Amino acid sequence: MTQARPPSESAGAAGVSGPPGTTAAVLRLVLPVLVEQVLALSVGFTDKWLAGNLFPGAEPLAAVGLVAYGLGFLPVMFAVPAVAATALVARHVGAGDLAGARRTATHAFLIGGAVTVLAMACAGVGGGFGGTLGLPADSAALADRYLAIVLAGLPAMLVIHVGVAVLRGAGDMVAGLVAMSVVNLVNAGLSFALGAGAWGLPRLGWDGLAWGTLVGHMCGAVVVGSLLCRRRSGLRPAWADWRPRREWLGRLLRVGLPAGVDAAANAACHLAFLGIVNRLGNVDAAAHSVAITIESLSFLPGSAFGVAAATLAGQYLGARDERRARRSVWLSAVVCGLLMSSVGVGFLAQAEPLAAWFTGGVGRQPAVAALTATLVRIVAFAQPPLALLMVCSGGLRGGGATRPPLIVNFLGLTAIRLPLALVLAWPAVTLPAGLGTIPGCGLGAVGAWYAMAADLTARGVAMLIIFSRLRWSRVRV
Repeated sequence: MTQARPPSESAGAAGVSGPPGTTAAVLRLVLPVLVEQVLALSVGFTDKWLAGNLFPGAEPLAAVGLVAYGLGFLPVMFAVPAVAATALVARHVGAGDLAGARRTATHAFLIGGAVTVLAMACAGVGGGFGGTLGLPADSAALADRYLAIVLAGLPAMLVIHVGVAVLRGAGDMVAGLVAMSVVNLVNAGLSFALGAGAWGLPRLGWDGLAWGTLVGHMCGAVVVGSLLCRRRSGLRPAWADWRPRREWLGRLLRVGLPAGVDAAANAACHLAFLGIVNRLGNVDAAAHSVAITIESLSFLPGSAFGVAAATLAGQYLGARDERRARRSVWLSAVVCGLLMSSVGVGFLAQAEPLAAWFTGGVGRQPAVAALTATLVRIVAFAQPPLALLMVCSGGLRGGGATRPPLIVNFLGLTAIRLPLALVLAWPAVTLPAGLGTIPGCGLGAVGAWYAMAADLTARGVAMLIIFSRLRWSRVRV
């Protein structure tokens, strides 16, 4: 294979220049993203801690679980422009074409803007959905109030998610770290102050958590916009770049649509899974909410190494260095697997203290704390395949092969997780089309989490098999 010269630092590629090995490049990209993920995770941690410690009863914890799903899935709307932006900007930067990278970035924002307008219009005519997911009425009302406030921040979320995706494609991993630092600090401080009425601010109670989250994202958007407009970034667009061009929009959609469908299908399936758990009652819903937050600790290395794998795969393939593209993803997968396995060991050893911390102590909500610890131990065994799933998916998407993750994720969720969760969690399952009822195991949230662990294991193995083939690194974008 003819090997193009890797772009220099002056071309804006932070990830592909340097010595022949890829270890230093992977670590240079992973470390800022890892810290960024810690900060992003802290936003949800803050709300859950405040809900469990400022407000009595299981209802706020059950509600904040649905809220966490909502906040986690709002970025799904920007998956098409964000995934395509990272992959294509990385290709242009890898080839030393900054003009193409800028044009890709502006068209990604155009697509994201259209999605934002459509989403806000739909939110304006739609109603609350907490009750539709099986959450009891009191908890559902709290969740709907929170999300109604936060939805006003969709434009800010667009700027953050697409802007950070563009900067990552160019090799700038610090931008997301800076942005999420601002989001987290503002959210933590303002949510506590408005929720508890501290520092002379009004006591808004539950609604104060939502206002803190909204203002935090608005401040983060200002930071990302400023970073994109720096002259030395090489990504500051000219007015002519904002004129829509069919070929650029088509290229972004061709790469991003499979990832967008994947993200939307994942969101729908995860919400369906949440609905299965919510119908078990407030204790199961609250324990599921807290356990998901604890489990998200394991996503930190997975997300960081997945982003590094996507960026390096795109930049090396743009420089026509297929060997280093594949090597960077393999290295990311091995190191991430070791780290996430260590996290799994920590889950087994510290399940009770982690559960108690989120519920205000074991004596405050003993049933929720005990069930949470059980769920955390179940998912501990799924950490190695989850690492393979996250990193290999990132590498495939960074190389422009966005269809295999779509197929694997959809089949795993619809053919394994959801039907198995129904049978294991509920005492009886009513079949569609009047086909009758079949007996279930009645294991509650524990059964649902067994199904989740089985699904993660199957998808991790499937993604490893697909990545092991050569075809993904030769996709034309």
